[in-house]
Amino acid sequence: MKLSIKKSSRVFLVVLIVPFILTACTGSPKTNKDAKPNIIILYADDMGYGDLAIQNPESKIPTPNLDQLAQEGMRFSDGHSSSGICTPSRYAMLTGRYHWRDFHGIVGAMGKPVFRENQVTLPGMLRENGYYTACIGKWHLGWDWEAIRKKDFTDQDSLQQPRRTVKFWPSEAYDWTLPIPGGPLDRGFDYYFGDGTINFPPYVWVENNRVVDIPTASMRTPEGMALEGNWEARPGPAMEDWNFFKVLPTLTEKAVEFVKKQENSDKPFFLYMAFPSPHAPIIPNEEFLGKSQAGAYGDFVYQTDWCAGEILKALDEIGETNNTIVVFTADNGPERYAYDRIQNFEHHSSAPFRGLKRDIYEGGHHVPFLVRWPGKIKEGAVSGEVISQVDLLHTLTVLAGSILPDSLAHDSHDFSGVWLGDPNAQGIRKATVQNTKKGRYAIRSGDWLYINHESGYHSKAPEWTDEYFGYEPLSDTVQLFNLREDISQKENLAGKFPEKVSEMQSILNDIRSQETFK
Repeated sequence: MKLSIKKSSRVFLVVLIVPFILTACTGSPKTNKDAKPNIIILYADDMGYGDLAIQNPESKIPTPNLDQLAQEGMRFSDGHSSSGICTPSRYAMLTGRYHWRDFHGIVGAMGKPVFRENQVTLPGMLRENGYYTACIGKWHLGWDWEAIRKKDFTDQDSLQQPRRTVKFWPSEAYDWTLPIPGGPLDRGFDYYFGDGTINFPPYVWVENNRVVDIPTASMRTPEGMALEGNWEARPGPAMEDWNFFKVLPTLTEKAVEFVKKQENSDKPFFLYMAFPSPHAPIIPNEEFLGKSQAGAYGDFVYQTDWCAGEILKALDEIGETNNTIVVFTADNGPERYAYDRIQNFEHHSSAPFRGLKRDIYEGGHHVPFLVRWPGKIKEGAVSGEVISQVDLLHTLTVLAGSILPDSLAHDSHDFSGVWLGDPNAQGIRKATVQNTKKGRYAIRSGDWLYINHESGYHSKAPEWTDEYFGYEPLSDTVQLFNLREDISQKENLAGKFPEKVSEMQSILNDIRSQETFK
């Protein structure tokens, strides 16, 4: 099969918007019937803390729209995802639960849903509270593909990826006319549009719970050129003319279209805009090439910034800016190609932190975290409070006037006071836990960060990084850092402070033993 990969235009980004007041800065004012704020979450994919110019003076990437968003609202300098990889972080954000209570790892190609039946989610709670809820973009939380697979296909009918042991079903093994259960519509969303996951099959547009067109081919390896790194594309069913370069532009158009359609709605809306960028394949469109000094990845981040700007512009045009809370964050740190960018362009995507995607060092989960709400959140505010994406469930439901069920087993904290500038709202989180690989945890409490393993790397970093960044050689069976004094995690203090190690391990044990689903 031949897949054409022509270059188009546009960009993606991740932001959250919640309207609470009834006026807007531009366009004619609109009043939601129930006077509840709109909510938009713009969620980037594999974007580092150091990619944003406003956070990294040495960044080689212009991010004017995100910088403006930060200047118009609050920037959290200590914001975190739950994991160093995609599926767990997305699950944690939408459910308010640490992913490691329920599973580890990502949903594989054509994989099953990670949710439990009737599980409480942020969109589900908002929908019960009168919101119109939509997810556009990357899902990567699983669908029940087996429900549409033809049962007369056996393992002998499966195909195998060249040079790999990966087997997959061809397009003809599925009845694509059937609705696909287990996706966003079963998790609290009223509407979905996307391609599932940009580098995972099926390579086809899905609207709500049905494919827009019938896949007729089976893709093994894309043709053309990823502009940086590898395609990272898994084999599987595909459209004959699937074009990876059109994914980000199409999703951005759909998000803008969705926002504009809310102008005459009598319902508040929740939009979860999950960008596929700057995740691999790193494929900025032609008009964005050369816009950064950090190669194709930098151009892809710049395009993502532009895409976020287009969505925010649409919000202005319908007069809902002042009535909307916008949150921008990312699922985890940058992919391993970031090491090459340090040498090739002197751009450190996770600066000033150690580690990248997958790692439980700070660079794997310490991500951009911006919140804007004109007239409610102070402009240009910077908070040093430790906040996790699991806290969005509690915080947003409070601001939307919803109530968390007493029986809900969650890890979410209410940060509404911090967002709104309450001086008494401090020290909300006593501890925060990150995890990527089963059995390995990083726990933050106050200035201290403890890792219950001899290394915080999921994948080994290049040898030159130790000398380049001044890291001590790995030693001891666990790691302990004082982040106030050593934000880059260079010196392991476990041997010097054994009592602190015991204290942190005890806190970790307590959190891990807390209530889970019965």
